[in-house]
Amino acid sequence: LHLSAVKLAELHSDLKIQEKDELRWKKLKAEGLDEDGEKEAKLRRNLNVIMTKYGMNGKKDSQLVDTNYIKDGTESDTLDDPRLEKLWSKAKTSGKFSDEELDKLWREFKHHKEKIHEYNILLETVSRTEDIHKNVINPSEENLVKEEILHNKHRELKDKLRSINQGFERLRKVSHQGYDTTSEFEEPRVIDLWDMAKSANFTEKELESFREELKHFEAKIEKHHHYQKQLEISHQKLKHVEGTGDKDHLNRNKEKYAMLEEKTKELGYKVKKHLQDLSSRISQGLQHNEL
Repeated sequence: LHLSAVKLAELHSDLKIQEKDELRWKKLKAEGLDEDGEKEAKLRRNLNVIMTKYGMNGKKDSQLVDTNYIKDGTESDTLDDPRLEKLWSKAKTSGKFSDEELDKLWREFKHHKEKIHEYNILLETVSRTEDIHKNVINPSEENLVKEEILHNKHRELKDKLRSINQGFERLRKVSHQGYDTTSEFEEPRVIDLWDMAKSANFTEKELESFREELKHFEAKIEKHHHYQKQLEISHQKLKHVEGTGDKDHLNRNKEKYAMLEEKTKELGYKVKKHLQDLSSRISQGLQHNEL
């Protein structure tokens, strides 16, 4: 796959979550709790996202993100959207951003690209489901259930599109004006969650509690970023030491690399699981708004 050490650790975390979700689904299915097949369809869609994200779907140049930060000040792949490319080019040449801020902004752009990609995968899934549904001649109770599944998928599409539109407006604003030093959050995923939480059906007390949880979540993400960078540095050092023939030095570097790799995997899993839980809570709050 030619993945970096960081991306391999991320792949491990994604597959670990996928495995746990599939085991949970198998238990539900055995208890007859997924009769409409909606949870199974979601599992397949999540696996499709993972395979596309890490270039395992048989298509060239399909990886969404090569690294989590800019190497030597240059981005490693394209944004696949003329509007995003234009904004990024403007931000790079504006002189309003330090190298660290450009690094952070690039992560925001890449995160936005990933959101668009996931939206397109869901849209394709819904379109296929609708085509199958339209070809059914005799309506039945089963088809009514499928209509409900379609309704839920359209609601999910609506939530994702809302997040994409909010994200683009934020990128447009930041690219033109620079970062607001009074901004509450910095991590793209946390900013998304907070913007959506403010639109959800939360009481003031619930929203304040959610705000505090997001602060803890952002600290967890920053810790994960730190270990990702340390892992990448350790990987480069290991490759260098391998060419020196110093076995003691090589063994020490291998031990350090293994420790960093395991810690990065562990933190990656915790971050993604926490993100799932937070997103689920917000989704429930947004659904209440529509009722």
